[in-house]
Amino acid sequence: MSYPTAIVVAVLIVAGALFALVAALGLLRLPDLYTRMHAASKAGTVGSGLLLIAAGIASGEVAVLVRAVAGFVFFLLTAPVAAHLLARAAHKTGLRLGPESVRDDLAKR
Repeated sequence: MSYPTAIVVAVLIVAGALFALVAALGLLRLPDLYTRMHAASKAGTVGSGLLLIAAGIASGEVAVLVRAVAGFVFFLLTAPVAAHLLARAAHKTGLRLGPESVRDDLAKR
């Protein structure tokens, strides 16, 4: 692997790890299920995608890079939708928002 490629891979790994750390901190620190799922689905998706791209580049094979990009696209398409469906199901079962939440736009009036 060439030096510029190694730098790109290292930057992608560090960026992916930071996004994954932010997602993990969001899961630990945020007050309710809805905000936790938001942190996990957004930051976790980007973090895992960056790590996948870094692994694809580090492999040095085009086929592996294409599969890594396909995996990242799959994450981008499925993780936010899954988080939305889980949050909607939680709301329909009556799980309340945290006390810090300002309003509930889905509440029946």
